[in-house]
Amino acid sequence: MDYRNLGASGLRVPVLSFGAGTFGGSGPLFGAWGSTDAEEARRLVDICLEAGVNLFDTADVYSAGASEEVLGQAIRGRRDAVLISTKTALPMGEGPQDWGTSRARLIRATEDALRRLGTDYIDLLQLHAFDASTPVEEVLSTLDELVTAGKIRYVGVSNFAGWELMKSLAAAERHGYPRYVAHQVYYSLAGRDYEWELMPLGADQGVGALVWSPLAWGRLTGKIRRGQPLPKASRLHETAQYGPPVDDEKLFDIVEVLDAIAGETGRTVPQIAINWLLNRPTVSSVIIGARNEEQLRQNLGAVGWSLSKAEIERLDAVCTVTAPYPYFPYRRQEGFARLNPPIV
Repeated sequence: MDYRNLGASGLRVPVLSFGAGTFGGSGPLFGAWGSTDAEEARRLVDICLEAGVNLFDTADVYSAGASEEVLGQAIRGRRDAVLISTKTALPMGEGPQDWGTSRARLIRATEDALRRLGTDYIDLLQLHAFDASTPVEEVLSTLDELVTAGKIRYVGVSNFAGWELMKSLAAAERHGYPRYVAHQVYYSLAGRDYEWELMPLGADQGVGALVWSPLAWGRLTGKIRRGQPLPKASRLHETAQYGPPVDDEKLFDIVEVLDAIAGETGRTVPQIAINWLLNRPTVSSVIIGARNEEQLRQNLGAVGWSLSKAEIERLDAVCTVTAPYPYFPYRRQEGFARLNPPIV
């Protein structure tokens, strides 16, 4: 397993990390992901640690805290061997203090997460969404207090727009608060919007990407193909409306190229899709999930080898789309491109 610095921080993370969204799964979304209990979770954690994967990502909103609880049970007795990443901001109830990132909510959410995880510190706390109703200075000063108290060690965000992240980074710089070092983002062969603005921002500001849903919400498993119905076991039947939109024809084109490369290399479609992401700028770690040991071991096979330059070019050719305004002139017109050379 290779390790990379998380953004401009000194925290070294594995290039693959494990997403615990399947732990304790319940409800229409998370129940469809999986319902791994503590015993099964401990076995999956064992396999991860054997492979060098020591970063485990969860969130308070995953099955109303059950994911954090099961993860805490699975790592009991080996806290020093793992890194815990969790998230907060999304609603955990109907009350006025049950959502967002106000001072009161952040302090309570952190204490609740520590209790559920059975630990006294969180390695990486990420804001699951931008809270426009709370001043960024209030958010950052509260995070500063939590870092100073030793309850969290690094801070990051998830699903922020470019201006939201940059506003927060500027405020942190101005007041001497901890800077966000991670941005948990959706990024896949079937969804490259991260590249337009957030990737250049991350490269410029030292914010590393933690990639969620690298298989495009289960669409790049190799089981979904042109002219065929969704497999009966696919979670897309129940969860497609919750995930990022994907153009079907573009998806089928991508899968056909993935299939071809899989046949030539002996790798699986998911392994190729994940390996492609590991070659992209600013990516610190790709979060993989698994409902069982077989899925986990297959996804772990995405490391230890590299796609060839020709294979990467084939994948880039089939999945590249025209950037929206104001980004497309910087990619298509010489004068614009000279002012803003591409990230390589």
